[in-house]
Amino acid sequence: MENARLAQQIRFIVEVDRLKDVFRQTFVIGSRRRENDAEHSWHLCLMVLVLAEHANTPDVDALRVLKMLLIHDIVEIDAGDTFAYDTARMADQHEREALAADRLFGLLPADQTAEFRALWDEFEARSTPEAKFAAAMDRFQPMLLNCLTEGAAWRIHGVTRDRVLARNAHIVDGATEVWTYAARMIEQAVAAGHLAK
Repeated sequence: MENARLAQQIRFIVEVDRLKDVFRQTFVIGSRRRENDAEHSWHLCLMVLVLAEHANTPDVDALRVLKMLLIHDIVEIDAGDTFAYDTARMADQHEREALAADRLFGLLPADQTAEFRALWDEFEARSTPEAKFAAAMDRFQPMLLNCLTEGAAWRIHGVTRDRVLARNAHIVDGATEVWTYAARMIEQAVAAGHLAK
């Protein structure tokens, strides 16, 4: 007899494999190809393991942060990736993603649906120390890739220094030291001609 709960969980796991086919505007450092959402999620989680000591809250719950970062972009399977500097598409981003969260997390058994949706909502609200640190890593990672690919995505989309600073300023809410480092990298990118003033 089939274990219904296990079968439901496997269906979810199979569905979220589609995240590997959602491509972002950022480029990977080595090959300069576009990064997919699954790679982004993996990179963020590794960053948490390495950089957790720089979180503003010394006792940040790293496991909770990892859970948030593993699931927060799953909604892009349905909603698509919204480029950070695309103001038109950002207008309805939360609504599109909330509908996707309902469908995708709804594939799981009820207790896991509730847990994953609560984690997603917590990440979106950025009100807990864990959500602030998760959001800091989520902003720092593509900024880092842009700096290390000579501003590849920034140049394609005509992004300027002021927009990068505004978009990434809330890194300070989760990791002040990381923001100081990031701000320095942004200025270096401008000086090198990889980011327009």
